[in-house]
Amino acid sequence: MLATFHMSLWRAVPSLGPVSLGHALGWIWAVALQLAAFALIALATRWIERRRGVRPSAPPPVHGWRRLLRGPWPLMAGGVALAVLNAATLVVSGSPWGITFAFALWGGKVLQSAGYDLSGVPFWRGEFEQAALAGPVLAEVTTVMNLGLLLGALLGAGLAGRFAPARRIPPRVAAASVLGGLLMGYGARLSFGCNIGAYFSGIASTSLHGWLWLLAALFVTPLGVTLRARLTAERRGPGAGVSRR
Repeated sequence: MLATFHMSLWRAVPSLGPVSLGHALGWIWAVALQLAAFALIALATRWIERRRGVRPSAPPPVHGWRRLLRGPWPLMAGGVALAVLNAATLVVSGSPWGITFAFALWGGKVLQSAGYDLSGVPFWRGEFEQAALAGPVLAEVTTVMNLGLLLGALLGAGLAGRFAPARRIPPRVAAASVLGGLLMGYGARLSFGCNIGAYFSGIASTSLHGWLWLLAALFVTPLGVTLRARLTAERRGPGAGVSRR
């Protein structure tokens, strides 16, 4: 929600504009090029894992329908399911899969209920945004999908026996989580989506910005993981080192 107040500022920054590989190269060549790029990424990943001595994952303890419910699913099955569901989302909703607009919408509705007038914010003047603000929250398809994601995650964790919410959260961990959430939400609005809308759906539609998102994630994620480990580390005493959660 915070980023929507600054969108006019960010849109004034010089950019390349929308670049569609499908339009520039033709859809067949664009899809072939993307598949070849992913094949190279997969080969490079396996080569790096072998160099580092990474061993294959242990076989799952359950099989058949129990594995379908409790997991873990095979990587190929998960990828195919995501592709099929993304296509179904496009057919049903008329747009690729995305999740972050609903969070901005929820924030907008909270501000409206508190008496704040969003008509002065350029982001909320669009026809689509105005309709979303005026309509019921459950009439917006992204909201319904997000609720489904949350319920599905809870159900999946419960079936796998991994639903174990923390009752006590250290203040340091809570502060890092809030700061990380704000940065993720702000960045997702600037990049027109998160790893779903900007990366997954972006590449599926042969948009160049999806690949730029991927490069940024590959190079910056190690820094984020390092910072998270330091922020959430819990000291056990002098000389005892740290334990990472």
